[in-house]
Amino acid sequence: MAFYRAQIVLGLRDYARRCGFTKAVIGSSGGIDSALTLALAVDALGAENVVAITMSSVWSSAGSVDDSVTLCRNLGVVLHTHPIADTVAAFAAQFEASFGQPLQGLPLENLQARVRGTTLMEYSNTYGHLLLTTGNKSEISVGYCTLYGDTNGGLGLIGDLYKTEVFALSRHLNEAAGRELIPQAIIDKEPSAELAPGQRDTDSLPPYPVLDEILKLARATAFVAQLRATPEGEALVLRVRGLIARNEYKRRQAPPIIRVRSRAFGSGRQMPIAAKVA
Repeated sequence: MAFYRAQIVLGLRDYARRCGFTKAVIGSSGGIDSALTLALAVDALGAENVVAITMSSVWSSAGSVDDSVTLCRNLGVVLHTHPIADTVAAFAAQFEASFGQPLQGLPLENLQARVRGTTLMEYSNTYGHLLLTTGNKSEISVGYCTLYGDTNGGLGLIGDLYKTEVFALSRHLNEAAGRELIPQAIIDKEPSAELAPGQRDTDSLPPYPVLDEILKLARATAFVAQLRATPEGEALVLRVRGLIARNEYKRRQAPPIIRVRSRAFGSGRQMPIAAKVA
């Protein structure tokens, strides 16, 4: 984990310098991905050059907002509050008035992510901060992200880290610091996009330890071999493969990521945008 940390910190410093940025902004959801991105940005640029924005919606838990406050206090980062509930409601009301169809389900979930992404880009344009996106490799692989929403940004710090590695690196940062940089409450909480009531990542995806092993199929792990020995396991592997193929179009439009391994998404891994797995 120390090696990944060093690569990401060096990558951000070099990218910011070459692109003329001295400061960065990150959306703080109270989740593990944004928490680790914030901590790594502070490591690379200094707390005085990093800004966080929390953007609660009607579905955001009080715990997530409180965790963002604690995280930014631990890191010494300024945290701005920009609620999005009224903006989302106004957009949804106008959509229904114009098209005669209420926004609900996935479109309403994606709207929240896009309002947040627009808010972050407004801040970046106004103050000249580099917007860092917070998607990890597991989510990017299967398209568990919203175009023009949480994919907005100029650079992704953890886009080559699987979700299980995000947790491991977060624990490493705390251990190396000898204190909680990333609150234990964030590390312990069940991952959720909080775009719908009671939503959990496992509503849409296999548990991350399972998903990550499937995504590492090139290693032909014993775990995956055992999984594929059952009809249900084989179906799950095929489903994940289908998600990877169908979501290349999202990866093509996502920001560049800092590469920490030999096989990463980006210009060195060309896949067809239009793909179907039989």
